[in-house]
Amino acid sequence: MDKETFIQKVAEKVKKYAPLYGICVHSPIIAQAIIESGWGKSGLASKYHNYFGLKCGSSWKGGSVNMATKEEYKPGVVTNIRDNFRTYEDFDAGIRGYFEFISYSRYANLKGVTNPREYCEKLKSDGYATSSKYVDNIMRVIRDNKLTRFDRNGDDDMKKEELTGKVLSGKEIIDILARRVVAGDYGTGVDRKKKLGDLYSIVQKRVNELC
Repeated sequence: MDKETFIQKVAEKVKKYAPLYGICVHSPIIAQAIIESGWGKSGLASKYHNYFGLKCGSSWKGGSVNMATKEEYKPGVVTNIRDNFRTYEDFDAGIRGYFEFISYSRYANLKGVTNPREYCEKLKSDGYATSSKYVDNIMRVIRDNKLTRFDRNGDDDMKKEELTGKVLSGKEIIDILARRVVAGDYGTGVDRKKKLGDLYSIVQKRVNELC
């Protein structure tokens, strides 16, 4: 399976399951699958359909396999360990398993997030990974593979509209701004409010609708 085929296959399942768990942004999840599974070629992924390096934990009742892994408990210090990882019956179950995993209460802050970097930073702070470069690595994979194309609909049409030079209606302008927000162009929190000014409330409402 080539890289683009893997991307499309993961993206299809992420699109299917993300809305069921309140997850609005797709690109970080696709990037996680790429990184954690080595494009689907790692032993954990190819044999056991675990594409996200999901460990068993005390609540897991399904199949498991003990494998070697690396952790960075202290910045810059990599420790080799063995741990028990979840196993799944097929590709679909493996992707769905990710969403079941982040449905635990400690990941509740991921719901409704529309900015890829914000999603990654919250995921890291929630304890998903120990690597000090986890966020940067995910963002690099997103950029290198243009994965934000999966974060909203009509991205190409939006770009065409912006380049035509036609006079846009107020609704069209708000829609363009909202899609830019989803793409991460306007940051988060106070930074987003500052950049959008008086339009913040109406643009944010449209962002919520897009998700």
